[in-house]
Amino acid sequence: MRQQAAIAAKVFIQRDYTNGTVCQFQTKFPFELESRIDKQQFEETVQTLNNLYAEAEKLGSQSYIEGCLACLTAYIIFLCMETHYEKVLKKIAKYIQEQNDKIYAPRGLLLTDPVERGLRVIEVTIFEERGQTR
Repeated sequence: MRQQAAIAAKVFIQRDYTNGTVCQFQTKFPFELESRIDKQQFEETVQTLNNLYAEAEKLGSQSYIEGCLACLTAYIIFLCMETHYEKVLKKIAKYIQEQNDKIYAPRGLLLTDPVERGLRVIEVTIFEERGQTR
């Protein structure tokens, strides 16, 4: 089944700077999505994204070792190794794709990965269905 759709609107979920510059987004439910998706489902998606970004920015022994190896190799190590942050960003991209496929796309919505918007906003595109073809 293939749908033809036009963009009806875009909603932007802003970064939440109440806890400093930690990458997290507001969980306030936008009124534009009320007829499209359950408030709890939306808040769960945003909270999961916030948790994943917190995991990406967490400092631990792995981050310390990566930094030491980078200094020792003049950062050449990153040509053949992914950092913890990059691995979590891939995990986030996969999560957003799964959410789009299972939850958002069937409701005429599309989440855009915040990395594509400079980690400033989560963009939610609302589509207006014109017709369906099979």
